[in-house]
Amino acid sequence: MRAIFLSDAHLKGLDDAAHPKLIHFLDQLQGRGDDGDRSISADALVVDLLVIAGDFFDFWFGRGDAVYPGFQPVIDRIAVLKQQGVRICLCEGNHDFFLGDYFTGRLGIEVYPEWAEFEIDGLRILVSHGDTVDRGNRKYLALRRLLRSRFTRALLRLLPLKLIWRLARLSSEMSKRISGMSEDRLAEIMHRFALGKFQEGYDAVILGHCHKPILREALYDGKPKTFATLGDWMANDSYLSYHDGRFSMNHFLPGE
Repeated sequence: MRAIFLSDAHLKGLDDAAHPKLIHFLDQLQGRGDDGDRSISADALVVDLLVIAGDFFDFWFGRGDAVYPGFQPVIDRIAVLKQQGVRICLCEGNHDFFLGDYFTGRLGIEVYPEWAEFEIDGLRILVSHGDTVDRGNRKYLALRRLLRSRFTRALLRLLPLKLIWRLARLSSEMSKRISGMSEDRLAEIMHRFALGKFQEGYDAVILGHCHKPILREALYDGKPKTFATLGDWMANDSYLSYHDGRFSMNHFLPGE
């Protein structure tokens, strides 16, 4: 079993610096396929599970088959991996939500509004964007509830898509200002949260949102546990991989 976890690309469009890097990275991933007979490129990284833990897009709103044009190339590449037999899972972030209509309804990709739980090689793994871990940031939590409310969703369905995409960019900037705190402080809040989840029986807790790549492995009550924050694709180009019972934090270097 090989799994890849990444988050926080904050894609804005085709001219975004993260866009070509992600396309290049996704091009190097390949599924096993259903029949096992399809040829696999010698330099491909064969993967069974790809988990995108939120804020892959800096803003999102799709209606039917219509999505923001600048996102289509990376969406097409994800769809190819799905066709190759890769299990694709999206956790919604504080910048990209209401993903289910398009990604589940049109592409058959799993979408998790907040928490996703996986069992990999007998390990119980909890994954989320992580923006609700800090329960003390009441202003942000109130904004989050408003943006995800039925009222907001109903209103967005009535407005022209071009106007919605402009409003989504504004809400993205507002979310950044309200939810902002130092990466180190947020990482420690997340680590304390993970310790509580370890006591509930989880073997690994993997979160986005922090933008700082961290991998901590230790024994808790005599059992190996893993805590990770995934970093981002703006400053770190980082992703977490799982293979043969081990997690590793990696940084993508195009051309290698």
